[in-house]
Amino acid sequence: MILTDRLQIHSRSYSPRLYGIAMILRCIRLIGLLVFGFANANANGIAFDTLLSELQVAADAKTVTTTFRFSNRGGKPSTIRKYRASCACMTTSIAHDRLTYAPGETGTIQVEFDLNNLAGKVEKAIFVFLEDDPDSRPSITLMVRLHIPLIVAVEPKSLIWPIDGNADTKTIHIRINHTHPVHVTAVGCSSDQYAHRLRTVEKGKHYEIDVTPRDTRGMTLGVLRIETDCDIPRYSIQQVFAVCRRPNPGETQVQP
Repeated sequence: MILTDRLQIHSRSYSPRLYGIAMILRCIRLIGLLVFGFANANANGIAFDTLLSELQVAADAKTVTTTFRFSNRGGKPSTIRKYRASCACMTTSIAHDRLTYAPGETGTIQVEFDLNNLAGKVEKAIFVFLEDDPDSRPSITLMVRLHIPLIVAVEPKSLIWPIDGNADTKTIHIRINHTHPVHVTAVGCSSDQYAHRLRTVEKGKHYEIDVTPRDTRGMTLGVLRIETDCDIPRYSIQQVFAVCRRPNPGETQVQP
């Protein structure tokens, strides 16, 4: 008999504090059983060696590929009805286009990323539907976590002003994390509603752009295009959105 059961049997003779500890231990045991059950939910069919692939990506990489291995651990054939990625930046394929596996047979799902528009920490999912899964609930979700060096860090990515609010100036911060200096060479905006001014804080390392709306009387949208001389193509152009709109219900305006 384990500790929690002993404490439960004699709970009347123990202090409330000790009885509370017994209840906490019981909850921990139940949670452990649930986790173990979910982890082995596919033990009678298709099961993957791992559900997470975490990759460190070179700053200049254009693509990266990872592979998820699986096997049929059940006693009868099991079928993958379909699988799909959560992002258009991913191409997924299953080895030999094979979907049905006899007991003990193995297979792989390969995922290739187009990195042109990705930077920083990126998490994407692949949904695997087995033969009895409804379209809204896959049995298995695979995750890929990429760590891509953020050579040109731009914050914030969006500037928001409320309609009829103050037309105050907001600032975009651009910080360079490269082995050599990177310069901001040009800044433009798709809308003349937003005035902007580039400032050099530290040449090749840190820049700021002040953005001010002409007025806030109506809804407007502008896209600021920030060009750099970075030798890595995906960092040569950055974008920031400038928006004047009505706040969403419950939204608090945050000053960047």
